[in-house]
Amino acid sequence: MKHSKRALSVLLAMTAALSLSAPALAAGPADPKAGDIVILHTNDVHCGIEDGLSYAGVAAYAKELEAVVGEENLTLVDAGDAVQGGPIGTLTQGEYLVDIMNQVGYDIFTPGNHEFDYQIPRLLELTGMMDAQVVSSNFVDLSTGESVFSPYAVLDYGEVQVGYVGITTPESFTKSTPAYFQDENGNYIYGFCEGNSGQDLYDNVQASVDAARAEGADYVVAVAHLGVEETSAPWRSTDVIANTTGIDVMIDGHSHTAIDGQAVANEAGETVLLNQTGTKLAAIGQIVIDPATDEITAGLVTDYANRDADTQAFLDTINAEFDDVLSQVVARTDVALTTVDPTTGARIIRNLETNLGDLCADAYRSVLDADVALVNGGGIRADIPAGDITYGQIISVHPYSNQATSVRATGQQLLDALEMGARNTPGENGGFLQVSGMTYTIDTTVPSSVVTDDKGNFLRVDGEYRVQDVTVNGAPLDLTATYVVASHDYMLLDGGDGMVMFQGDEVVKDRVMPDNEVLIQYIRDGLGGAVGAQYADPYGQGRITVLTQTEAPEQPDGPEAPAEPETPDEPPQPAGTYTVQAGDCLWNIAARQLGDGRRWNEIYQLNQDILSDPNRIYVGQVLDLPAA
Repeated sequence: MKHSKRALSVLLAMTAALSLSAPALAAGPADPKAGDIVILHTNDVHCGIEDGLSYAGVAAYAKELEAVVGEENLTLVDAGDAVQGGPIGTLTQGEYLVDIMNQVGYDIFTPGNHEFDYQIPRLLELTGMMDAQVVSSNFVDLSTGESVFSPYAVLDYGEVQVGYVGITTPESFTKSTPAYFQDENGNYIYGFCEGNSGQDLYDNVQASVDAARAEGADYVVAVAHLGVEETSAPWRSTDVIANTTGIDVMIDGHSHTAIDGQAVANEAGETVLLNQTGTKLAAIGQIVIDPATDEITAGLVTDYANRDADTQAFLDTINAEFDDVLSQVVARTDVALTTVDPTTGARIIRNLETNLGDLCADAYRSVLDADVALVNGGGIRADIPAGDITYGQIISVHPYSNQATSVRATGQQLLDALEMGARNTPGENGGFLQVSGMTYTIDTTVPSSVVTDDKGNFLRVDGEYRVQDVTVNGAPLDLTATYVVASHDYMLLDGGDGMVMFQGDEVVKDRVMPDNEVLIQYIRDGLGGAVGAQYADPYGQGRITVLTQTEAPEQPDGPEAPAEPETPDEPPQPAGTYTVQAGDCLWNIAARQLGDGRRWNEIYQLNQDILSDPNRIYVGQVLDLPAA
C-alpha cells in the first residue's frame, strides 16, 4: 500500500479533462492478477473494530492481494464514519481508531458526518494523526472559499494514475451538530456546497474531477460519504453520479447499504460503478482496474476468515486496556431492550416506538425532573440483552456523550419537533422522536409539509400536520402552554437533526451529565437497579401510534403480506366484527382489537371474500375478527 504520491492540487486546474475512451465496467469482485490495480475500501465502521470481517481481516486480505499485484499496486480507502460510534471511540475521542487505521495501512480517507462529532478542532487533530491522505472536495472554509482538506489526490501506479475525489455529505450539518459549523454568533463559517438543490455540490465535484483528470488521472474514483436513502436527496451518491461526468467508480458510505457494483448512469449516459460495504465491516469493497484491457470491476467480499496476526495483537492490546472499565456491571435488565424488530431484525428505532426508546426517554425525564422528554432515535445505537448491563453496553447505546439539558418550550415548539421527526415516517429518520410523558399519532396518509432550509434545518410546516392527538401526561397538548422539556444539548441547544425550534429557549438545567450517565442513574436510582416488566414489550408502551390507510406498515407490522397468502389447514373462525374507520390498516386494527398487530394476517385470512389485497381496506367495510 505504498505509492509515489503526486502533489495534491488545492487549486482547481483550468484546463479541460483528458479525453479518454470509456473503460469496460463489470460488477462483482474479480480475481486480481499481476499488473492489476486493486482498491480495497470500507465505510461506516463506527468503531466496530472486530465486527464482521474485522480490521484484522481487512489487513490480512490486503496483504494477500499485495502478494499478487504488488504492494505498490494496492490502495486501502475508507469512506468515513470510522472514529465514532463505540466505547473506545468515545473514551479516546477517536484517537485509538486512528491508531488502528494506521496499523492496518489506510492510504485515502474521506470524513463522514460523524467525524465531526468531536468538533472540528478535534477532527483536525485526528486527521493530522492519520497516515492516510484526507480528501474532501466540498468541505469548505467559508472565509476563504477553499476546501479544508485536499479536494483530491492523484496516486501513481507505474505508468497509470488514479485520482481520488473526496465528497462529504451536506447532511453533516444536521447529522452531526449544526453549532459546530458556526461561529459564536451563529453564523456558518464552514459549508459543504449544499445549495441550489444540489447543483452547488455537483459543480464542486465536477471541478475536482476535471482537475484530477487535468493533472494526469487516467481513472477517477470518488470516495464519498453520501448514501442512497431517499431522504438524503439531492445529495445522494446516485444524484452526484447522475449530474456529473468523468467518475469511473464511486465508493460510497453513510446509508449503511450493501451495494455490490451497481451500474448507475452519469450525466452523459455512461456507466459508473457504485460500491458500498454496509456497516461494521460486514464486507470489504474491492475494485480492480486492469490497465492492459481498460476493464474495471467492483464488488464486495463478504466471506473471508483469515486474520492478520500483527493487527489482531494490536486490537487485543487496545481491548485489554479498556476491558476492566467496559466490563464493569452497572445495572441489570430482566427484559431484552431493543432498537430492532425482534421478529424481522429490521431497525425500527428511527420510525417506530421501542422499549429501549421508552427507557432512554424516561431516563431524561426522571433525572432532569421535566414534564416531557424527547430522544432522537439516531442517538440510540445498540441493543441491551436481558441480564447484567455493563458500562460498555451503556456507552454503546449512547456513544456520543451528549449532555443532558432541559429548557422551557411551548406546546407549539413540541408539536413542530414531533412533526420534524415524523416527516419521513414510515421511512427512517435519525431525528424520529422517542418520548416520555407524551403520546402522539402519526398519520402517514397526510403528506409531510415540513419545510427546511438548504442545510436541513426546520423552518416551518406549510400544510396539515401529520402528527395528531398529542397528549402531555394524559391531557391534550396546549400549543400556548409552556412545558419543561428534557433532552440533550445536541437537540435543545445545538439544533441537532435540524431541530432548531428550541434555540433561544430558557435553559432550566444546562448540560448536567453525559447521556450514558443519565441512563445509568435512572436504572440505578429510578428503577432500583433493574429494568423490569414495564419495559417487556419490545414495541413499547403505546406512546407512538403510526397510522396508514393504503398499505400495511413496514415495521414492526409483521411480514410483508404475500401476493397469494397461504391458506391454513384450519382457518380461524370469526368471533366478532369491526367496521373500518378512517386511518385504519390491518396492523392497527389487530393491535387495538386483538392486542397484537402481528395478528393482522388472521384478519386477512378471515376476510378474503371482500379483501383482494391486505394493503387495501376502505372506510365502512365490516371485517370479521378472530377471537382476541
